Amino acid sequence: MSQREHPAASSRHGDGHGPGGTGEQGPHHPQAPRPRYGRYAGLLAVLILVLITINTIVTKPNGSTGIEPGQPLAPFAVPLAVGNLNGAADVATAAGQGAAGRVPACKERGAQILNICQLYEQGPVVLALFVDAGSCPAVLTDLQALAPSFPGVRFAAVAIKGDRAKLRRLVASRRLSLPVGIDSDGRLVALYRVASCPQVTFAYPGGVVQSRALLARPSYATLRARVSELAAASRARGWKAPLR
Repeated sequence: MSQREHPAASSRHGDGHGPGGTGEQGPHHPQAPRPRYGRYAGLLAVLILVLITINTIVTKPNGSTGIEPGQPLAPFAVPLAVGNLNGAADVATAAGQGAAGRVPACKERGAQILNICQLYEQGPVVLALFVDAGSCPAVLTDLQALAPSFPGVRFAAVAIKGDRAKLRRLVASRRLSLPVGIDSDGRLVALYRVASCPQVTFAYPGGVVQSRALLARPSYATLRARVSELAAASRARGWKAPLR
């Protein structure tokens, strides 16, 4: 980008001649006082934008209820928060889809990648989408506590537009072993119809949504009951949980 000179910098000072070229000077006007807080205007605008974004993602109802039961999970692959891999979420369903992804999301595999397709190929899935703010991340502790009671069920979480360093500290402080990914651009908000924080989705092996998503942090008892229902419904469809 070429640097453009600001118009104010290139204008010449007046030479005393008015529009008619008579040489008469106009009346003198005192300089208007400069706003005292002008330098803070830019900072205030940024702060307001951040607050609007958080309100939209976390609290503002938009009619969404998550992906409907019986519908497939939207494929995605995101970097793990604790890894060193960078990049936006791959949400492509075919090769060469531009910003969505150059390769299909389901084919993105690796030790530093959280791939929803890989999870539902292995068993039932409990997926929490969250914003790392307030009490929202507390659901991760509940999922971590439930995981040993449900062998074969795949628990995972993805932070929407989270700060990576802060997420790493969150994983360490809560001693999380379940995979936590980061959706740096917030692409999953629309795909998963996120309406609250957290949003917990339950899916059968194969990636079909089993029941309506939980749209706020549930009690531990409610969360346990929903995971138990998912496991039982998956067994009824032929899934065999591994032996403990």
